[in-house]
Amino acid sequence: MGEVLSQNEIDSLLQALSSGELDADDIGGADEIVAKNYDFRRPAKFSKEHLRTLEIIFEHYGRLVSTNLPVYLRKNIQVSVVNSEACTFSEFSTALANPVLLAIVNFSPLGGNIMLELAANLGFAMIDRMLGGQGDALEKSRDFSEIELSIVEKVILTCVQLLREPWKNVIEINPILERIETNPQYAQIIAPSEMIAIVTISMKIGDVEGLMNVCLPYFTLESVMDKLNTKYWFSTMKDTSGEQFKEHIETLLRKVSMPVKAVLGESTITVNDFANLQIGDIIKLNSKVNNDLNIYVGNIRKFKALPGSTKDSYAVRVTSILREGE
Repeated sequence: MGEVLSQNEIDSLLQALSSGELDADDIGGADEIVAKNYDFRRPAKFSKEHLRTLEIIFEHYGRLVSTNLPVYLRKNIQVSVVNSEACTFSEFSTALANPVLLAIVNFSPLGGNIMLELAANLGFAMIDRMLGGQGDALEKSRDFSEIELSIVEKVILTCVQLLREPWKNVIEINPILERIETNPQYAQIIAPSEMIAIVTISMKIGDVEGLMNVCLPYFTLESVMDKLNTKYWFSTMKDTSGEQFKEHIETLLRKVSMPVKAVLGESTITVNDFANLQIGDIIKLNSKVNNDLNIYVGNIRKFKALPGSTKDSYAVRVTSILREGE
């Protein structure tokens, strides 16, 4: 609704028009509406809010990947979200290199599949690392062998299972790795003209750096599009502060498995004696029979204990707890 003028303002305006001080054409009217072209081949199904929420989800995903994959690769991994965009599936598929690692993932209970595209150099670096190498990529790209695909499949399966946690605030998903393709022609999961959202993730394994692209079709996410906004996202996040969060962390820590070992004693022998050990030989230890044993939790000496047995198993009975520095 326009601004309402007072009687004095109306009189001043009429006087200015009659005296020629103000031209009627200079009085601002309704602004001309500029029509925007709409490309029906690229319907705007993903808003900036949707893409931003997807970035938040996969930032969480990146933190999980950088924490869990080093367990398999024994190598430092850095993961970060680069950007997100919307395009047609044909634009995405034609830009893919050959060979490439394409993981087709069933995004149950949502309909359809999503796709994880992993750069070939990252795939070869993972394979080299899992086979005992330094984690170097190949200088010249080539196709993956069946054995190499079966090796890298274990890592990709871990990446797929890590999708559960970041999507919990939107929907409980059960992602299933259906297959891995190396040729983009065999990975046509939707029609070429369908719109997709692409989240690009930068991954660095040691000195090898590459990209992982996550392809999310609109068809798959259509039923949860209303939940892909930051307002819904933050309103459904669980309160992780206070005593409740502390108890939750303590519960998780209590479930962590720790190796515990009892050391009877130690001894030093020559390599020649070790090579000629036979059944029945005796090795003299540096501890006496009535001495307490050292109990290690991980690599930390934590308890003193006496040896014994329970039922048909060897056992120890804790006699004292060692504090830090003892």
